[in-house]
Amino acid sequence: MIEQITHQGRTLAMLLRTTYQAEGIQFFTPNDFSQQLAYMNRPEGYVIAPHVHNAVPREVQFTKEVLFIKSGKVRVDFYDDDQNYLESRILHQGDVILLAFGGHGFEMLEASEIIEVKQGPYAGEADKTRFAPVSRDMLDIKE
Repeated sequence: MIEQITHQGRTLAMLLRTTYQAEGIQFFTPNDFSQQLAYMNRPEGYVIAPHVHNAVPREVQFTKEVLFIKSGKVRVDFYDDDQNYLESRILHQGDVILLAFGGHGFEMLEASEIIEVKQGPYAGEADKTRFAPVSRDMLDIKE
């Protein structure tokens, strides 16, 4: 299953649950995203022809990141651009999430391994603005 987390018509994140299955290839992100998320399911013997990627100029204004939950259980909290808390989701082993816009924070609900993919190079503290997390009594966890 694929879930979109939106706020005021803007996609904050796309969550690809580990249970998702489809045939062939499925792209989930719109063409204007600088990071693309797709799913492939190919039969044994299917061949993807060898290839190189061409130099294509692209402009990246906002970092988008993809997280693969390798193990554990993680709560992700979503915020709008003004740092206002919106809602939370629980991520499980095998889930994949693309974080596109707005803010986000995480709490490990179990010991967790996460693989992150995003545009680089990482600019350190210049790359993000940190702020206080939502209080536990305000959590709105959507399942």
